[in-house]
Amino acid sequence: MKITVIGGGSYCWTPTLFRDIVCTEGLQGSEIVLEDINRKHLDDLHQCCKAILAQLGKTNQFKLRATTDLSAALRRADFVILTITTGGYDAMERDLKIPYKYGIWQPVGDTVGPGGISRALRNIPVVVGLAKAMERCCPNAWVLNITNPMSTLTRCIWRETDIRCIGLCHELYGTLAKLQELLGCKNWRKEFDCVSVGVNHMPWITRLRCNGRDAFPLLRKALREGKAPAAGKGLGTALDRTLVGSNRVKFELFKAYGALPAAGDRHIVEFFPYFCTEKTRKGAALGVELTTIEERRRKFTPDWKKNVAEITRGKKKVKPEVSQEATSRVLAALAGLAEWKDIVNIPNAGQVPGIPKDVIVETMGLIARDHVYGLPVGDVPPAILTQIERHATNQEMTVEAALTGDRNLVLQIMLNDPLCGSIRDFRLMEKMMDEMLLANRQWLPQFFKK
Repeated sequence: MKITVIGGGSYCWTPTLFRDIVCTEGLQGSEIVLEDINRKHLDDLHQCCKAILAQLGKTNQFKLRATTDLSAALRRADFVILTITTGGYDAMERDLKIPYKYGIWQPVGDTVGPGGISRALRNIPVVVGLAKAMERCCPNAWVLNITNPMSTLTRCIWRETDIRCIGLCHELYGTLAKLQELLGCKNWRKEFDCVSVGVNHMPWITRLRCNGRDAFPLLRKALREGKAPAAGKGLGTALDRTLVGSNRVKFELFKAYGALPAAGDRHIVEFFPYFCTEKTRKGAALGVELTTIEERRRKFTPDWKKNVAEITRGKKKVKPEVSQEATSRVLAALAGLAEWKDIVNIPNAGQVPGIPKDVIVETMGLIARDHVYGLPVGDVPPAILTQIERHATNQEMTVEAALTGDRNLVLQIMLNDPLCGSIRDFRLMEKMMDEMLLANRQWLPQFFKK
């Protein structure tokens, strides 16, 4: 079995994903290839992964390679894990700072809102190019995508190529861990049975059973009694910080909708124009913090690099266990080793009634040999269904705009986006759009054809 990691030089993701793969039962004997366009990052992670194998006593059980040659990395691959960001921190910084000038504050800016739209426009052509390379080099391989914006990137692969793709996100795990703590449970994977439906970073738990009982009345009681924890513990995933923070927004929306948003509040608020405003001190009054690019440069990346260096030098011990990330378990299930149930982003094939076929939805899914099945969600509350349809429509338009360079379509997407709706002057919307496109011109040549 050949497993290729595109973006294998990621200090954030690669140590966790690699450790998970080599610790997942049944994957022994696999060839793991790290591919990246940055030679220095790739060399660092190659040495780190060698050290992980040595620490775990698995050097002879896996074949590890690193290359900057995309075709060589993809040739005869069975699975491709995608973790990239086109434009890096510089482009992300513009995605956040330009909307600030227009009164739009984004805690993350990687999914919806002006930042998410801009990020999608940069990434979609790159991801489609990768998928077309897969059609030549490994046409039967699966993509396991953990790159944002997940919905649009997963969609563009299915729409433009014959490559199959699953989008995997850990945000639901953070919410279930909070509920486990709140409801006095010990293991949400064993004790909870949930129905979740939505789009990435805005899934809704519409039904939840805890040890066979309806958990929503229990949750309402806990909220009335003031038991809701303000923050929770990390889960040993690659991005613990994204799983720690306020839950006030999700619980207020639960009271309003009767269903519980199942992502971190810092993502949820970007689907509404009401939370990160001047009156809420840009979300601070609700416990939502803006993650600045300066903070990522100053704190996040140095911490990740330090982790890689310490593992490589043997100063940090690697635990022989699989994290909460689902990637290696999904990979093993697709390989036919064991079935696995988890949250997945895949095309709608009827699991969500009332919205168009093939748009990407996030629901629970069953993964088995060479197949993934979206589990039916039943009736979806009208208010939530309307939201899903709105964002699914914007997904379709975003893929089209990214591939055609249609500026007018980008303007329509922004006008249709709830967070962009906090701009009250139509003329400023177009001005912001033009400024963001120009700032990222290096990555958006399709919008600047003469």
